[in-house]
Amino acid sequence: MSNARNILIFGPTGAVGSAAALTAHQEGAQVTFAMRDPTKPIPSLDHISAKRIQADLSDPGSVYAAAIQSGAKVAFLYALFDTSDHMRATIEALKTGGIEFVVLLSSVTVKGNIRAVPTSEYIGYTHAQIEVSLDEVFGRENFVAVRPYFFTSNILWFKDGIVSGEVKHANPDAAFDWISPEDIGRVAGQLLAHGSRENVVYLSGPEQMSLREALVVVSRVLGKEIRATKISRPEAFQLMVANGTPGPLANNVMDDLTEHPGEDLKFTLSINAVDNIQRYTNRVPIRFHEWMEVNKHKFEA
Repeated sequence: MSNARNILIFGPTGAVGSAAALTAHQEGAQVTFAMRDPTKPIPSLDHISAKRIQADLSDPGSVYAAAIQSGAKVAFLYALFDTSDHMRATIEALKTGGIEFVVLLSSVTVKGNIRAVPTSEYIGYTHAQIEVSLDEVFGRENFVAVRPYFFTSNILWFKDGIVSGEVKHANPDAAFDWISPEDIGRVAGQLLAHGSRENVVYLSGPEQMSLREALVVVSRVLGKEIRATKISRPEAFQLMVANGTPGPLANNVMDDLTEHPGEDLKFTLSINAVDNIQRYTNRVPIRFHEWMEVNKHKFEA
């Protein structure tokens, strides 16, 4: 690949995508935003002079057109859960459109052989199959999978409960690593701008806290009392589905919380995944309370 990077960013309105775009731009790359709605404002990127192209990852034709129009050789992708071919046609469209290297936002639930993840592990299997598609279309040396664990922004799943003062959960004492989307995006931006000799980069947040402990922080930042209440798995499942989570995804989350809680956290700790944030960005990872202070406005009723 050439040193002068021209990068196509899918999902620049999201916290990870916008941080990836900003970091790549700061590293001297030319960035193009591929968006379902190119008129949508992106406050964190308003100061960047970047081309905007209409494209949807679920529409391979638009992805091919975006790659051609941008002239990009590098692309940032996120996973789609509702494609029958695990994004194979989309990935082939990128390749045909001139993309040579891809950074994929994947998941820590993918471990070991990407072709051996069982279908019962819905989250891991879906991400793994997308990685398989990238491997078969681009080759292992031409893509990197960024595999983070539990996003700090997932606390927004519980916004209604936080507003009401009671968060209901299947296992409020299960520990998570609370990694900020901004840190994930910054790592991705470095990989986009400079490439990688590694095919996989695991990421973990800087501290381990249960939801119950995290809500203590939320209470302090918001200045209100919030309690955590344990509910049954069926009740928690129905809450997730009622909030728009697909059934298979909700079931997988319930398995992780009740059948083998803490497994993914133990894995990220065992491989020192937290070190990768500072390794790639030269920045100390954002802690949960810091993220909350910046984003507390998102919890307004």
